[in-house]
Amino acid sequence: MNVEPYLFFNGRCEEAIDFYKKALGAEVSMMMRFKDSPEPPPPGMLPAGSENKIMHAKLSIGGAAVMASDGRCTGKTDFQGFGLAVHAAGAADAEKKFKVLADGGQVHMPLAKTFWAALFGMVADRFGVLWMIVVEQ
Repeated sequence: MNVEPYLFFNGRCEEAIDFYKKALGAEVSMMMRFKDSPEPPPPGMLPAGSENKIMHAKLSIGGAAVMASDGRCTGKTDFQGFGLAVHAAGAADAEKKFKVLADGGQVHMPLAKTFWAALFGMVADRFGVLWMIVVEQ
């Protein structure tokens, strides 16, 4: 059994995908827009002009699956109560990923040595997703 995170960007999914491709080397294995759905959404489910928004996407980040969508395009995003951990290959890799994710975001805990990791830091990216960058001991 796999548990895969599913992130709803409410209108900014394509922007987020492009960002994660550059920041984390994400690869898109599947992407479908609302207009490409074999069944149209129920009336009133999507705001007018949402046809080109992302209905469903599947990304691979470091071999892990992360799914994403624009959801119902309500304009609300609320990424609270969870974070995504990324295990970096070493200090240089961790610093690079942390810096890119922090651009336009908010550092919650700077990268530093801890009792459980050679380096650990937490940063919410420009979309509000919390990332924990880890370099194991």
